[in-house]
Amino acid sequence: MNATIPQRLWQPVARRIAATTAKGSKPASSAATSLCRRSLATSTAPRSWATQRFSATSTQCRQCMRQLASSNNRQTGSGFSTAAVRRRSQNRPPPEPAAPQPADDPNFTSILDNPPELVRSGGKKHGPGLIILALIPITAFALGTWQVYRLRWKTDLLAKCEDRIVRAPLPLDPLNVADAVEHSKSGGGNGASDFDYRRIVAVGTFRHDQEMLVGPRVREGVAGYFVVTPMEIVDAQHPDAAPAEGQEKTTILVNRGWISREQRDQRRRARIPGALPRGLVRVEGMLRAPWKRNYFTPENRPDKGEFYFPDVNGMAALTGSLPVWVEATMEPDLLQVYDMEAKGIPIGKVAEVTLRNNHAQYIFTWYSLSLATAIMLWMVTRKPQSDIKNRVRLNRNW
Repeated sequence: MNATIPQRLWQPVARRIAATTAKGSKPASSAATSLCRRSLATSTAPRSWATQRFSATSTQCRQCMRQLASSNNRQTGSGFSTAAVRRRSQNRPPPEPAAPQPADDPNFTSILDNPPELVRSGGKKHGPGLIILALIPITAFALGTWQVYRLRWKTDLLAKCEDRIVRAPLPLDPLNVADAVEHSKSGGGNGASDFDYRRIVAVGTFRHDQEMLVGPRVREGVAGYFVVTPMEIVDAQHPDAAPAEGQEKTTILVNRGWISREQRDQRRRARIPGALPRGLVRVEGMLRAPWKRNYFTPENRPDKGEFYFPDVNGMAALTGSLPVWVEATMEPDLLQVYDMEAKGIPIGKVAEVTLRNNHAQYIFTWYSLSLATAIMLWMVTRKPQSDIKNRVRLNRNW
């Protein structure tokens, strides 16, 4: 069967024109051109020039194309037939053999055929991180227990210091000052000595020519200095008694109190009554161990009269005094304090215990950390759920 399908039914117009032009079919082209010209010449419909040209050209050119395709088929005898397609397919060269695939090998093993690797079955395996996590709650619990003992010790110490403050003042004279010197040498801080926070009463004479200003120190937002003045003490019961022959005068260091920066000039304060007391003076205060120098505090410069922290030993050697530090105390009176600050009279401290007791906060912190890390340890080491009991992963060991 050699059925021929006209070329105009399946081949596009542009392709038919290109095929006709490539073969050089001049007679068909001439016939189509003459036909188009005749069609244009015979078109006498009363239309506009542009509409008449477009419609006549498009209509007659389609007819010319059909006639041109029919004449070309008759001349060349070309057309679509199943026999021609069958012959062309039989005359094609055989396809080249494809490259061999890995699956063609009978011994090939795919990634799906490889058995999986067992990751976990039942329990979990942990590294050294679990040991560190287990040490944290134990250490925190031990530190919390240690803070419990520290709280008990600090509570007893505060009770002792409060008891020393409420006692009657101890008269400090050249006979018992040796105990105060031992207290100063032992450090005496944090109530370690029986003389720390011990109220005393001393009678003597201030040596204002050796006055030292320690600071700057801030009081209620105002910068100022502590006035430290050596004091020659005498027997409080016999203040008028002259010292024995050959006996040296006993001098201690007294922190008289705070003054503002504007009152640091001693000549300015000398004109104010009470700022620089003369003669025998009675001082009430406490035996204290002064604060220590920290990393940010500069060194004292005694040659220039600059003292940034109370170096008891250095200041005592500079003034020829005993290394005893006494802090003058006073009863708080707001109006009196304002008047003393304006006149440049040193403002003493309040007789109270200033030891910090934060051990209860430390206990809460350490025990909370121990409980939290213990819960974390339990969550890490607990038995896994049944739906994730066994886990596997891809085995890449071929």
